[in-house]
Amino acid sequence: MLRRLKLLIVLLSLSLLLSGCSRVGLAYRNLDIIIPWSLNDYLDMHAGQKSWFNDTLKEHLAWHCTTQLPGYLDWLDRLQQMVDNNQVTDDALQTRTVEAKQAIAEVAREITPSAIQLLQGLDDQQVKDMSDALAKDLRKRQDEYLKPPLEQQIKERAQRMSKRLDAWMGPLSASQQNRVTAWSISLGEQNEQWIGNRARWQAQFIDAVQQRQSADFAQKMQQLLVDRESLWPAQYKVAYAQTETAARSLIVDLMAESTVQQRMKLTQKIGGVRSDFKALKCLKAAGNT
Repeated sequence: MLRRLKLLIVLLSLSLLLSGCSRVGLAYRNLDIIIPWSLNDYLDMHAGQKSWFNDTLKEHLAWHCTTQLPGYLDWLDRLQQMVDNNQVTDDALQTRTVEAKQAIAEVAREITPSAIQLLQGLDDQQVKDMSDALAKDLRKRQDEYLKPPLEQQIKERAQRMSKRLDAWMGPLSASQQNRVTAWSISLGEQNEQWIGNRARWQAQFIDAVQQRQSADFAQKMQQLLVDRESLWPAQYKVAYAQTETAARSLIVDLMAESTVQQRMKLTQKIGGVRSDFKALKCLKAAGNT
């Protein structure tokens, strides 16, 4: 639940990680509505908690817009330069990925104290309801991503990637589509690894929240929300690194085969995201201070 809060803020900001939001600025301006609405699926807060949460969320969003978004604009500039200069290489993508992870970690560090305060104030029924909601969400993901035969999982993964790419580059050529299919095949049973790791994280999270009055609760939450990779089994760390490598290789190959029209569309999309961010009132206000 709180992991979703963190990811909502960052993924809506680092908009190139989104697949379907054509107006990033509109989504960002409405995070104060989107985030509470999303959390309603996991946590039924009483009036006092809602009031505190909404006030705290506004403070975090103001901090994010004034201190983090300027860096995202620079990140988008560097991304656009890669495309314009035909320098979409593995090394460059690794650098952009590290920068994105650093941005996510910065947000996690900022919101974790508030998350701890909220969780420590939950009653036993709220914790039970949250646990049940997380379990339901996990079962839904298992049904969607694990129940189909492996061949279907691979096909659907390729379809999801093609849809994302189409939104940013336009229609793929037959050769590019074949490369996407090969990428999906190479990941094999990645769905099982991903869902399995999510299940482990949720179990650790709920176990910690059930002991929310313990002396080491804050330390546990810090690890779960900020340093979660330290909790990954060695096997999953290897699998995750391989998944990242495969994704970078896919992007490098697709860009090497890209047409002028595809690169133009990608550049326009990046520019549109940048314009949406620059138009935000909170960012303009920060620039005038």
